[in-house]
Amino acid sequence: MSLPDQVLAAVRAALPASEGGVSLHEPEFRGQEWAYLKDCLDTGWVSSVGAYVDRIERDLEAITGAARAVATSNGTAALDICLRLVGVQAGDEVLVPALTFVATANAVAYQGATPHFVDSGATTLGVDPVRLDAYLRETARVDGGVCLNIRTGATIRALMVMHVFGHPCDLEGLAEVAARWKLALVEDAAEGLGSRWNGRHVGNVGLVSALSFNGNKIVTTGGGGAILTNDPELGRRAKHLTTTARVPHKWSFVHDETGWNYRMPNLNAALGCAQLERLPDMMARKAVLAQRYVEAFRDVEGARLLTARPGAEVNHWLNALILDRPDMALRDALLEALNGAGFMARPLWTLMHRLPMYADCPRDALPVAEALEASVINLPSSAKLADV
Repeated sequence: MSLPDQVLAAVRAALPASEGGVSLHEPEFRGQEWAYLKDCLDTGWVSSVGAYVDRIERDLEAITGAARAVATSNGTAALDICLRLVGVQAGDEVLVPALTFVATANAVAYQGATPHFVDSGATTLGVDPVRLDAYLRETARVDGGVCLNIRTGATIRALMVMHVFGHPCDLEGLAEVAARWKLALVEDAAEGLGSRWNGRHVGNVGLVSALSFNGNKIVTTGGGGAILTNDPELGRRAKHLTTTARVPHKWSFVHDETGWNYRMPNLNAALGCAQLERLPDMMARKAVLAQRYVEAFRDVEGARLLTARPGAEVNHWLNALILDRPDMALRDALLEALNGAGFMARPLWTLMHRLPMYADCPRDALPVAEALEASVINLPSSAKLADV
C-alpha cells in the first residue's frame, strides 16, 4: 500500500465516524457564549470598554500565571506592541524563525526593522538555541551591551521565538542565548494557550509575549489577542499604548504620545471569557484525539506524529504528521489524497525567506526548516473530533 493510502486509512481509523468534509480546526460554542454575548447586547456595552474586557485580562493572568495580561484586537497587534515595548527601532534587526506564520516577520517590519531569519530544531520545530548560538558567534559581536551584526553593522535588538502548533520551544536554552548576546526575548505564543514547559505556562520567560484568539485557535474571541508580561512597567505601557495613549479622565480626551487603537471590544471579550471557562475540557478532548492519531499511525512506515517531548504539556492545537525524509512531491501527494477525501490538511507555512518581501533579509543557513517544510502536514484537529 502506498504511503498516501496508508495515511488516508490511518486518518479514517482515527476519525471513524467522519466520512469527509472534516475541517482542519473549528471553534465550538458549548458553554456560556450566547449568555455572555446577550449580556453585552442587553447592557449596551459592546465596544472597547466593558466588564468582559477587564475579566478576560484577569482570567488570562490566572490561567497563564503572568503578572499582567492586556487584551488586544488580534494577535498581530499584540506582537507589534511587544516589539515596541522591548525597544525595537527602525534600522534594527530582530532574529525570528524562518519557520513561522507571516505575522511574526510582519510585526518586525512594522517597526521599520529587518527580520533576520534563523533555523529551527527538528524536535520542537521552534528556534534551535545551540545552532543559534553558533550562528551568532560567526555573525555578531557584543559592544557596549549591544549586539551588532558584524556583516551589516545593524543592531540586533531582539530574539522572537514561536511555539509551533502549541509545542513549547526550548525556553531555557533560548533565554540563555538571549542573555549572552544582550537580546530582548519575545515569545510569539499565538498558538500556545494552555501549553506548559516544566509546569510553567509559555509566555512567562520572555520579557513580553503575544497570544492569539483567532477563529482557528484553541479558544477564540472571534478576532483578538493578548500581551503577557511579568514586568509591571511593561504591562502598564502595553495597556496605555493599546488604548490610544489616552490619559484617564472622566470626560476629557488627552493623549500624551502616539498610541494605537488595538483594544479588544467587549463583545469579543465576552465570547473569550466563555471560551476560557472551557479550556481544560477542550484540551482534554484534543489530547484524546492526539492519542488516537498516535495509535492509528503506529504501523505506518515512512511518517510519524509530532509528540510532546518530556517536560512539555502541549495543547494539541494542531496535530502534525512528519515524513521520515523530506520529499515535497510526496508531501503534496498526501495533501491531495487527504483533501480529495474530504479531510482538510495543510502544509507548513511557506518559509519566510521564500516570500518576496523578505527574500533579501539576512539569514542563517536553514537546513532543518527547509527539511520540515517538505515534511510536515497538519491533520484535522478540532476538539469535537474526539467525540465521534
